[in-house]
Amino acid sequence: MSGERRREDTVRAHMPLVGHLVREMLARVPSHVSRDDLLSAGYAALVAAARGFDEERGVPFARFAAARVRGALLDELRGLDWASRSVRQRARRTDSARQELTAELGRTPTIAEVAERMGCSAEDIESADDDVQRAVVFSLQGFATAGAEDMVTEPGVGPEDMLIRRERVGYLRHAIDALPDRLQAVIRGYFFEERPMAQIAVELGVTESRVSQLRSEALGLLKDGLNTHLDPGLAAAAKEGCVARRRSAYFESIADRGTLRSRLAVTSVDGLPVAA
Repeated sequence: MSGERRREDTVRAHMPLVGHLVREMLARVPSHVSRDDLLSAGYAALVAAARGFDEERGVPFARFAAARVRGALLDELRGLDWASRSVRQRARRTDSARQELTAELGRTPTIAEVAERMGCSAEDIESADDDVQRAVVFSLQGFATAGAEDMVTEPGVGPEDMLIRRERVGYLRHAIDALPDRLQAVIRGYFFEERPMAQIAVELGVTESRVSQLRSEALGLLKDGLNTHLDPGLAAAAKEGCVARRRSAYFESIADRGTLRSRLAVTSVDGLPVAA
């Protein structure tokens, strides 16, 4: 059998793998993302993987191809406009309203309070927040689920890139561990365990609306906490007041939870493997 025929058979045999990875990805992204576009990118990556596969490296083709396909899907998603211009504008206005109310109230405002300030309904705010929050957590999960084990199959990834990736994963693990208990429960339950918001609400003894608020608060803390340590230029500007002091204490607690050595040793984030 010729090499080209062998590659074609390999591609056909592993097409279900692309479908599985696409379904897995669609469960974590906004509803407007096109399944067909992801499948197209995934199949192209599968073909490229079959052409570039080297049996002598000792890596099973399925694992090699999964890393390539996952990377192609991430690239496809990064190139998409996650939300329409109107949604982005509304999200910026909502964020400004939250910051103003936080400064005035000395605490995180409720969704109803933000809605009243903006002159809209709580449902409008939750709807606008949803895609933005999914984009944020997708970014976090992107480098949590594509760990060093997958990266070693990529010929262009050097030791320095692998160390940077592992350090980022370590910071993510410590940032989640440093969250207040309720915020941890929401992040782990909703995003990592994929449990319904209603179930989390019952366990915490609060409403679904409150869980949504906690989710927003936790994602904001995670994003700013990671940026503070990994990319200070993207971190939110420091403010004064008790809320700002609590945020600063949280950021410091992330750093206190480990060293570079311990972060590089992290092998999972809530059960998701991230290293060999």
